[in-house]
Amino acid sequence: MDDGALTPEAFGAKGDGRTNDSAAFARLADRINRDGGGTIMLRRTTYIVGKQQRMATVPDRFSFRPEKLLEISGCTRPVRILGNGARLRCAAGLRYGTFDAATGQAHFHDMPYAAPGERATPYESMILIEKCSGPVEIRDLELDGNLGEMIIGGRYGDKGWQIPASGLRLRDNSGPEFVRNLYTHHHGQDGVYLDGADMDRKSGGRFENVRAQYNGRQGVSAVGGRDYAFADCDFSHTGKADLFSPPGAGVDIEAHRGKQVRRLTFDRCRFADNSGVGMVADSGNSANVTFRDCRFLATSAWGVWPQKPYFAFERCKFVGSIVRCFSDPTGEQATRFTDCLFTDVPDDSLRQPAYLPRENGPIADLASAQGMLFDKCRFVLRHGAVLPWSKYAIYRDCTMQQRAAKKGKPRGTYRGTTVISGPVVLSGSRFEGDLIVNGTRVARTGI
Repeated sequence: MDDGALTPEAFGAKGDGRTNDSAAFARLADRINRDGGGTIMLRRTTYIVGKQQRMATVPDRFSFRPEKLLEISGCTRPVRILGNGARLRCAAGLRYGTFDAATGQAHFHDMPYAAPGERATPYESMILIEKCSGPVEIRDLELDGNLGEMIIGGRYGDKGWQIPASGLRLRDNSGPEFVRNLYTHHHGQDGVYLDGADMDRKSGGRFENVRAQYNGRQGVSAVGGRDYAFADCDFSHTGKADLFSPPGAGVDIEAHRGKQVRRLTFDRCRFADNSGVGMVADSGNSANVTFRDCRFLATSAWGVWPQKPYFAFERCKFVGSIVRCFSDPTGEQATRFTDCLFTDVPDDSLRQPAYLPRENGPIADLASAQGMLFDKCRFVLRHGAVLPWSKYAIYRDCTMQQRAAKKGKPRGTYRGTTVISGPVVLSGSRFEGDLIVNGTRVARTGI
């Protein structure tokens, strides 16, 4: 044990998988806050957490208000949570959704619904770390939302259950953040809610081997912050357990409250079988995100929806359709794909058909997006998908194969040497390099 490390047992926790240890974790967090930082050492066991107070007679924004758990704030010294394989598991039988405070019965309303006083949640975050200037480290820990054992009430917000219930929440920390070997799953809302400080930092954040799976709304919501790196992570099966709230993405990059999201990287990450889009970026002030050697395995919705500037994909695999890429006539800010594979062949790890928006739908629906680049990319379509529908995309040194009889429409500008096998419509395209369609070389035009 680290010298000076604190344990939940020292604050009354049992860690026996039966006793509710919420109060002990709250007292432990209070001690860390008083000390301005510290190390928390957990045992390889199960801690039961999550409690609610019924607010039948006191007006409140909750009908069943969650009690505090690990809420750490304003620390200037290092904060470390060393899990050692421990699991924090939400207590069974707690309420999530809208409920009548007096009777405890679930209330169901027409959506949207945002009136105060009926929300219930077992916890807003299992772990909240906010406004810390010292370094933050979390490792070797499981956060189990136990969604299947919750009592689910009515929906709240615009769509679904927009009520806080996330595994890990990092908010407005100015010091570096490091998260490694975290399994965060079956939460009512997000596995990780990343609301970073709207500032440039000497050191950013790094997430290694984070598995965010079977959560109700998102694997990860990135709503603010800069310079975050994700490596060897898995963001999968959102909305595929007992609850689904839109967007239902593996990762949602969506800056909130006037903040920016900038300079995120994802290396060797997996986005698979989400009810919503594997990765969506469609609102807020977000830009400059790079994906390298990632897999996007779409079964229920599009693989990616990168409608923000400066998104780049390198050596990635896409199973199923993609949509809504960012347009820029100059090409500078437009979405870029380099050395990527696009296919409708189902992935062996899922054994489910690849997502298409319709029968014989396009593997990439690019509408009128301008300036986006496919560089040295391969399209291998054997199960009914057709080649991209585009007007102004740039294809350079690509290979395209399609078995479906319906004609694809990968129109745009062709550079380098591209080879196409299958029925296509290329009217309006520019041929500035060598293009071979079904064995026939197309004459260059527009030079």
